[in-house]
Amino acid sequence: MNKVYNELYKAWKQEKDNVKLQPLQKDFFTKLSAYVKSLKEEQRMLDEKSTRARLLLTEHNHVRRLISELIQVRRMKILNGILEGHSIPIEDCTSEEEKMHSTIASIIETYDGILKIIIEGKEIKLKASAEKPKKILVRFIHPLPAIVGIDMKSYGPFKPEDIALLPTENAEALLKQRAAVSVDIEK
Repeated sequence: MNKVYNELYKAWKQEKDNVKLQPLQKDFFTKLSAYVKSLKEEQRMLDEKSTRARLLLTEHNHVRRLISELIQVRRMKILNGILEGHSIPIEDCTSEEEKMHSTIASIIETYDGILKIIIEGKEIKLKASAEKPKKILVRFIHPLPAIVGIDMKSYGPFKPEDIALLPTENAEALLKQRAAVSVDIEK
């Protein structure tokens, strides 16, 4: 048996058997991803009718189920902990879970702040980060294939002199690469 598989099974079993979030290494999900990738690559290299290929397919399906259940259980423990106001031991979280935790905690703090403001009868003023991301108008200098924006929408393909309104992060990246220039609009 593979070492990563054994770690996955152990983590899955511990998470299912315990109420509290169980510790995982910071790079645990990265290891799992690499393991799944290696399974897929090995499967691809084999004749799908071979015994080894069928065993790999079974292992891959089992690994996917374990990963899905592990992540679902951990996600619920983290979400419930945050919503109930319990502190989640960050040292027990993977790197990805740490980011998720801080994002969710920030959202909860914002809602708590809104509640406090409403109860005090004050005017609600949200920070700029809560606003919808702005867009920048750019003119393309070079041809560019279609891109997927930070907002998950498809843009392009573009020819030189095409003009497009793109999410700020995408536009700034294109400006840096000198693939486009900013278009200023007179008001």
